[in-house]
Amino acid sequence: MRHIHVIGIGSGDPDQLTLQAVKALRATDVFFLLDKGERKTDLSGLRKGILDTHLPDPSAYRVVEARDPERARESDGAAYSAAVDDWRTRRADIYARMITDELGEDGTGAFLVWGDPSLYDSTFGILEAVLARGGVEFTYDVVPGISSVSALAARHRIGLNRVARPVQITTGRLLAAGFPEGVDDVVVMLDAQQAFRHHVPSGSEDGAEGGTDDRADGPDGSGGDGGMDIYWGAYIGTPDEILISGPLAEAGPRIERVRAEARERKGWIMDTYLLRRNPDGEQGRGDSGR
Repeated sequence: MRHIHVIGIGSGDPDQLTLQAVKALRATDVFFLLDKGERKTDLSGLRKGILDTHLPDPSAYRVVEARDPERARESDGAAYSAAVDDWRTRRADIYARMITDELGEDGTGAFLVWGDPSLYDSTFGILEAVLARGGVEFTYDVVPGISSVSALAARHRIGLNRVARPVQITTGRLLAAGFPEGVDDVVVMLDAQQAFRHHVPSGSEDGAEGGTDDRADGPDGSGGDGGMDIYWGAYIGTPDEILISGPLAEAGPRIERVRAEARERKGWIMDTYLLRRNPDGEQGRGDSGR
């Protein structure tokens, strides 16, 4: 019977793959890649670079590519759910066709998933939908990867949670509706609209202009509620990596500008960030913390 590996490949650095992931790569006959269009060709290039790093014999496997279907991005509420369902259905059509046409009855295929497949990724959900249709039979397993969230925390040298406090992972869409209750540390993913802007104090200016690099040191904790810090990263683990951190009032406008410039330059962006709210009297990490 056909078998599929769903392999978490980290955020772009070939060194981020686990030994389990490398073992799965070496057991794969066919890799299935979805092409996101001409402006995102370097995403496919990063995946192929990972294969080149860990699979020295290119004759030992094949790469099969298909065009990823477009998804409506402007929808809200019920329309958003309908748009996602439609996109997943069209993706399932592509998965089923590739597995049926390109993988032998006893072959092993693989989908390479950014970060960790368990976190805001649809791959194994779509594979379950393909199985439910009954048109093709296969088994599959999931190999965990280093998520962009873990990589972000490592690059900024911070913990995601503080002592005896929770941390929440959410999306930009939900953050735009309000800061989560009962939590001060929030990791935000899938934020095309930079929802952190809703939490920048009014009248703030780009105080990070005088910084020496894109890793501005932590905040001084000033402000009525102790202030809010942001730890942001884009293209984490790749040669294009950008890191900015500091008080949200200062770093927020800078991130907006840098993000817009990077997206214009490359045609796409993958970023995530941690928002950290400091209660009264508690200071964020200052210069001495670096």
